[in-house]
Amino acid sequence: MIFASAPMHLKTCSLLATLCIVPAAYAQGVVDIGSYGAKPGSGADATPAVRAALDACRQSRAAKLVFSAGQYDFWPTHASEKYLFVSNNDEGLKRIVFDLTGFNGLEIDGRGARFVFHRGVNPFLLDHARNITIRNLSLDWKRTFHSEAKIVAVGKDTVDLAISEAYPFKLENGLLIFTGEDKEVVAFQNVLEFDPVKRETAYMARDYRTGLNLQATEIGPRLVRVRIPKFEGTPGNILVFGASRRDFSAFTVTDSENFKLLSVNIYHCGGMGVIAQRSRDIELDQVRVTPSPGSGRVVSITADATHFVNCSGRIVMTNCLFENQKDDATNIHGIYAQVSAMLPDGELEVKLVHPQQRGFDFLAPGMKVELVHGPSMITYAEAVVRSAERRNSEYTRIRLTTPLPGALKIGDAVAAAGPYPEVVIRNCTIRGNRARGLLLGSRGKILIEDNTFHTAGAAILLEGDARYWFEQAGVRDLVIRRNRFEDCNYGVWGKAVIEVAAGIDSKERTGNGYNRNIVVEENLFRQFDTNPIVSAYCVDGLKVRKNRIEKSTAYPARNPGAKPFEISDSVNVQIEQD
Repeated sequence: MIFASAPMHLKTCSLLATLCIVPAAYAQGVVDIGSYGAKPGSGADATPAVRAALDACRQSRAAKLVFSAGQYDFWPTHASEKYLFVSNNDEGLKRIVFDLTGFNGLEIDGRGARFVFHRGVNPFLLDHARNITIRNLSLDWKRTFHSEAKIVAVGKDTVDLAISEAYPFKLENGLLIFTGEDKEVVAFQNVLEFDPVKRETAYMARDYRTGLNLQATEIGPRLVRVRIPKFEGTPGNILVFGASRRDFSAFTVTDSENFKLLSVNIYHCGGMGVIAQRSRDIELDQVRVTPSPGSGRVVSITADATHFVNCSGRIVMTNCLFENQKDDATNIHGIYAQVSAMLPDGELEVKLVHPQQRGFDFLAPGMKVELVHGPSMITYAEAVVRSAERRNSEYTRIRLTTPLPGALKIGDAVAAAGPYPEVVIRNCTIRGNRARGLLLGSRGKILIEDNTFHTAGAAILLEGDARYWFEQAGVRDLVIRRNRFEDCNYGVWGKAVIEVAAGIDSKERTGNGYNRNIVVEENLFRQFDTNPIVSAYCVDGLKVRKNRIEKSTAYPARNPGAKPFEISDSVNVQIEQD
């Protein structure tokens, strides 16, 4: 590295020495990580080599950083450090291995490498980066951020568990405490039952909130009895202890553009697989979120497979596998800030309400915004921001170029009025995960085609609200075509395969077309139950046509006599039934 405080002649020597390490590689625009001391299979910390190689890429403007096949290990000890606000994740001071801040035009090719991370570290950060491609690699952790245990027996308010050596633990003051590589606490706050044979959440299983303190006693070697009031479980199934925070996503993309993730396996991370905010033009092809082969795990990553917030351009996901993650396959939405005060000089004070949205800057001078009535979600005005002053991570003061509308009230919401991303999700498989499949909230054109869904809850959910998650949604052009929906709704996260909803007060739903122009056509629905195929309210423009429904016996039926379509408070609805 070059240090700013070094004398000029030392800087020059340092730079020349760096450039002379691999002159042939630089001539070809390629940097080889092996030239900086990283050797696959050595078990040594490859983080210093990565930092040196990235410095060399910056200095030489190299187009490509390459690895060799094999395992590389990374610890947080020598990683870079930044305080990050990442939407729908937990803020904090983060250690980062691949810090790609400011890069323009770099490809990282793992060539089949396996990256194994240790303890609390973020693998990749793209911040104000452009034209980045990452391909041909796998990510995993030595010690996961969740824990798993086999259910041996279930008693009244108790569960007996067998815990493998993959999940170190101790009993301290009568409490079960899972530990990591260096004996640090691996905290949990909920448990969820998985079926290890079907490799999915157990039939009708629900989350049990345990908090951080779970009472336990030892009943044998690596056998413990824990107290979980009203727990219902099945011996032989796996109890998953969910991570208490979302701190360590695999790929964090912020204020960047033209990012491609190709042929990448995400076996584990302590957050989301890919989280992108205020970014545009993102492509994922052959990205696989799945438990590490041979690990015996039933869970892959601890939150959403992918998540996109206030993005634009095009979001394209093709030929991907999203399975066994602890939350949805994707969530694409904007952010609502709540109007907290109307100041005497015509300014507005707005608040980021949800804790995992704090520090999310999206209001800027020149931005067009919509003003939304909180209970109804109806947009009653649009305006342009003249000035925006961030007061702290929660509050921002804004002044509009026009007077405040008379309808504005405390508790209303403000959101960006575009641009919205065009979304294409094609030929992907989504299965075995907790909760739902696709949460779609972009007002750009959306095409969902030729995918396979097997989800515990709704396969596709349209929502949005200004009361809890504060996620801006409301689709305007959505086509769901030629997909296979295989026995969805075997869990508790939804009542229909496709749900069109929103956080709209029940008194405000008449004539409210929050979601618009939805086409559901040429899909196959295999149904073990008579739950609705489509449940929708507050829709303007819904066409359901040329779909097939097949009967299945994969699970016990629960709702005999339910109607296949449940539509209310909607207009311009056309449903064709065979």
